[in-house]
Amino acid sequence: MRVAFDARKLHDFGIGTHIRGLLGEFARLRCPAELVVYLPPAGEPPSLAAAPGIEWRVEGARPYSLEELWRLALRARRDRAQLFHAPHYVCPPILPCPAVVTIHDVIHLRFAGELRSPLAPLYARVMLRLAVRRAARVITVSEATRRDLEAWLGARPERLRVIPNGVGAHFAPAPEGARPDPGLAALGAAPPYFLFVGNPLPHKNLDRLLEAFVGLPAGVGRLVLAGIPPAARPAVLRACEARGLGPRAVVLAPVPETVLPRLYQSATALVCPSLWEGFGLPALEAMACGTPVLAADRGGLAEVVGRAGLLVDPTNVDALREGMYNLAVQERLRAELRTAGLVRARAFSWQQAAERTIAVYREVLGEVPGEPARVTDAGRAGP
Repeated sequence: MRVAFDARKLHDFGIGTHIRGLLGEFARLRCPAELVVYLPPAGEPPSLAAAPGIEWRVEGARPYSLEELWRLALRARRDRAQLFHAPHYVCPPILPCPAVVTIHDVIHLRFAGELRSPLAPLYARVMLRLAVRRAARVITVSEATRRDLEAWLGARPERLRVIPNGVGAHFAPAPEGARPDPGLAALGAAPPYFLFVGNPLPHKNLDRLLEAFVGLPAGVGRLVLAGIPPAARPAVLRACEARGLGPRAVVLAPVPETVLPRLYQSATALVCPSLWEGFGLPALEAMACGTPVLAADRGGLAEVVGRAGLLVDPTNVDALREGMYNLAVQERLRAELRTAGLVRARAFSWQQAAERTIAVYREVLGEVPGEPARVTDAGRAGP
């Protein structure tokens, strides 16, 4: 089995985590036997650079362009690929082999009116429809997105496979008796604090989170907003200042993978107020760290968190505020959610995700009939 894998989004937020998680397990499992990985120009291969059976290629085609479509197709032909996997929705229409495409969400379609560029939803709609029609199989990470693909793009159910994301082993509870991390204090994130992790795009619902937090007593601590890109920082700071939050709000750029678990571990709770998510990796990572989660009661977030966190209507500022307050003052509630979250997180692994992805490869190449995998309430794959 010789697979070409488009890893040009290796260093992106959620998709980058997805790519790194799969590649790490592919290397450990030594399957596919031959894997050709296309990297971004500025990106270096992960720590598995010397893994046997993996060939690395740098691909400099401009993202979201016609150029990337023909260049990726040409590369796949030159690399004698038997299968092409696009872990993003960009799938060249003239590939010399079957394709598997992973579509994480249809946010560009659901929130088209709130995107800065009017061309973005048009490009997304065209490319998503092309991917759904071109791919032999479409992998998605949640039942919520599976339903979206059928409703928004007319995807054929028999071609869809649901394979949830995993969570890295470095996301784990702090050791018993561990002292407060001085590095967090240096960042302005000394406990207690509530934590938000993500890019402040419109669907992340950051404005309502700020409105909810501003009504909480000062004793609950700070609100730490982590993962804010430099370009978005001025707007986020202005939003915080407009609400008089001052030093109660801490705005952090994307933090290294080594720092993120410590941010989770020390937080009173992670707050995920998104209006919609295809999955919700921060919620899973927080649960794996033993951190209580307050999340939106819809989309992939509700599916990932299940009964292991507090789920609220993300459009209701009072509900968000009440949930945060309860988590701040009720130690027993935090302890219950910590235990439930740790159990829930163990249902998700990159090994399982990689093994099931490889099974999809084999299904396509061997045309082995298969039923769409679903996610049960326990977070495990079901038939």
